[in-house]
Amino acid sequence: MKKSRVEITPKAANIVTQMIAQHGELIFHQSGGCCDGSSPMLLPKDDFYLDESDILLNIIASIPFYMNIDQYHYWKHTHLTVDIIEGRGSSFSVEIPLGLRFIIHSRLLTEEENTYFNNLEKVTLGID
Repeated sequence: MKKSRVEITPKAANIVTQMIAQHGELIFHQSGGCCDGSSPMLLPKDDFYLDESDILLNIIASIPFYMNIDQYHYWKHTHLTVDIIEGRGSSFSVEIPLGLRFIIHSRLLTEEENTYFNNLEKVTLGID
């Protein structure tokens, strides 16, 4: 079974599908910066500049999930699940007008997952 750092709930994936139909190509980005801090934002792909400080963690609901490298260092020991809840966030995420917002649920990686991802990131990202 393929291991993943990030997954998405079916309810959140349904909202992503609706947002793709409305907005076209999208990305998730979790920056840890302003607005909603560590909440994932769903953004039009062409409206967001990605650079070498953003890393791809997975493809969820057919779109890429990126995280800023600084934020990644805080979360790298966890498995993340993107979910959706009622409530208006204070971000630029495309679901906000629906009165919804994406959130993250996290759990610690298992020992097996931790070993797998630590080895993988050394090879692919050059991160210790």
